[in-house]
Amino acid sequence: MAVGILTEDDDEYADMVRADFTVIRELLDLAGAGPWDEPDLHVEDAAWFDMWGYSGLHTVRRLAVHLAADASLPEPLLESRDATDDPLLKKAYADLPGDPAGPFTHLIHHSDCEGYYVPVDFAQVIVDERLTGSYLGSSVRLLTETRRVAAALGLPEDLDPESDEVAEAADAGTSAGDGWQRYGIESFVCLRLIHAAKHSVQTGAAIAFC
Repeated sequence: MAVGILTEDDDEYADMVRADFTVIRELLDLAGAGPWDEPDLHVEDAAWFDMWGYSGLHTVRRLAVHLAADASLPEPLLESRDATDDPLLKKAYADLPGDPAGPFTHLIHHSDCEGYYVPVDFAQVIVDERLTGSYLGSSVRLLTETRRVAAALGLPEDLDPESDEVAEAADAGTSAGDGWQRYGIESFVCLRLIHAAKHSVQTGAAIAFC
């Protein structure tokens, strides 16, 4: 996951991303969401975030659907289970983004491996097959939604996502520790989403799943 993806030294990939950004500007205009353009960042202003594979994002989404349903966290996920086996998460994935938007729409309705969030505040996730990943989210909304998950976990958002404390909790396995550390992988991923969304809002650059 990157903020400032055009600083990547790969001309062919950059051309593909610029084509996506052209589509994004059109979609934002059609949605009445306001203008946006990717800033010309210096490489030192870009940020890259290692995720917990594809599966890590689904663990955070699993927490979100339970919080939306009854304002409580589910028990930590057993190591033998996948987050995508959760009935509530399966149902959420089967549905298109609703109107009005739910409390975690931008977190849940997005590809787990490609696509973008842009620092423009719009309520509905934008769906268009011309766009890589088909779903366009708001990093403004993503920040709000992931902060809600962090608050439920008791996870301080100012924790360094690269710290040993966070990595050790993620490596420790199911239910190790207390508080947010019982949800080590979820906290590992949630912190990265928060920091990526904050950096996107601060710099004006898109979050790219890549």
